[in-house]
Amino acid sequence: MTDAHEFIPAARPVIDEDEIEAAVRVLRSGRVVQGPEVAAFEEEFSELVDGRHCVAVNSGTSALHLSLMALGLGPGDEVIVPSFSFAASANAVRLVGADVVFADIDADTFCLDPAAVEAAITPRTAAIMPVHLYGHPAAMDRIMAIAAQHGLAVVEDACQAHAAALNGTPVGAFGAAGTFSFYPTKNMHSLEGGMISTGDAEVARTLRLLRNQGMEQRYANEIVGANVRMTDVSAAIGRVQRGKLDGWTEQRIANAAYLTEHISAPNVVTPKVAEGARHIYHQYTVRIQGDREAVMAGLTEAGIGNAVYYPTPIHRLKPYWEPDQKAGRTWDLPETERAAAEVVSLPVHPSLSANDLERIAAAVNTLGERL
Repeated sequence: MTDAHEFIPAARPVIDEDEIEAAVRVLRSGRVVQGPEVAAFEEEFSELVDGRHCVAVNSGTSALHLSLMALGLGPGDEVIVPSFSFAASANAVRLVGADVVFADIDADTFCLDPAAVEAAITPRTAAIMPVHLYGHPAAMDRIMAIAAQHGLAVVEDACQAHAAALNGTPVGAFGAAGTFSFYPTKNMHSLEGGMISTGDAEVARTLRLLRNQGMEQRYANEIVGANVRMTDVSAAIGRVQRGKLDGWTEQRIANAAYLTEHISAPNVVTPKVAEGARHIYHQYTVRIQGDREAVMAGLTEAGIGNAVYYPTPIHRLKPYWEPDQKAGRTWDLPETERAAAEVVSLPVHPSLSANDLERIAAAVNTLGERL
């Protein structure tokens, strides 16, 4: 916990003695890659996604990449993706040779706007990749209906949304595949790692082949695969963190509720939660309607960590912007542009004390009043 004079970090990854002991136990066992810890982690994580098959890999990006590969997406296909996300969402599409089609977001949830998705569909559209951004579930009921109507696959980017849900269904349990990240700043981590969930046993088997050089039995390669296995050390840490996730999630929700209740500055818009949604607050993201840089500088001066996720939408990043410019292609994404110009994420992690929360709310209100 921090006192009134200490810096409050925007994120605080947890590595306690439990995690250290789990890692040491595996190291002493001599079975450190793709062993019993990975299998146990997959089984335990499955409880978060309605019992779906789970396949562990070495990162959230690998989870996205392999999911698209397993579903057969590639050259000639288009995948609809939000531009307001981390670049990995679109990068995975490019890595399989498919084309990225950007669609705008909902102003309240920062997730794909179903109406924008429907408007973006062409004869080449093969899949939709909703991103459950900041821990808020996308409008999966409407997105799944659109996908069914047009015969499209859905790959959920749930890398920021462990245990989020919509109308009682957890993210990762809607689409043909769901993907999760266990990077240290996520709501739970395995130092580094990822997980894929799927309801299709054949897709799960293909994913297991893809992560391990295309083979289940040594030297009996069935397809062309990669090496994106999770280590047993990472899995053991992930299992410990999975056991703590429920409590941490409730604390994040409680911390967010406090901030929403106590942040009252007229030029600061606190997060909205859609009806039926369980927002698990990977980030507590506000909109600053005024001089955002001044507010961020003031928060930093007050000892409060803050960050912008994401200041540059993916469609404006060099690997996407330059080819689109050469092709004469433009994107009309007004809500994406507005969000990128206004958002700031505040600390919401479960290590915050009551005093930390008071300091955050008071500082935001003071700075917001000056706008």
